[in-house]
Amino acid sequence: MYKFKSRAAGDLIMLEPNGRQILTILGRTDAASQTQGILLPEDMPQALQKLEAAVQADEAHKAQLVKEAQAKGETPPRFEGVSLRQRALPFIEMIKRCQKADKEIVWGV
Repeated sequence: MYKFKSRAAGDLIMLEPNGRQILTILGRTDAASQTQGILLPEDMPQALQKLEAAVQADEAHKAQLVKEAQAKGETPPRFEGVSLRQRALPFIEMIKRCQKADKEIVWGV
């Protein structure tokens, strides 16, 4: 379980696989930075770009799979569960609030 905290926003709690996915998108791939870390206000614009690019890539990939299935005359795939956009949106909103207030986001502390 991940708990992202900041003085500018309420705590954001994510299940471990989802929090790890978000941190991986942000480039926090080693175990130490996934266990504990800080996102500084000056790093938030780049973090937002990475998250938004990952969401767009995920949606484009799914759209391509649907298009390919339709071209073959097959039933388009159904994507179960919660999309990356839905999982990332609360964190994106948290980043925007913290960036505006010039406050960091921490986890694992």
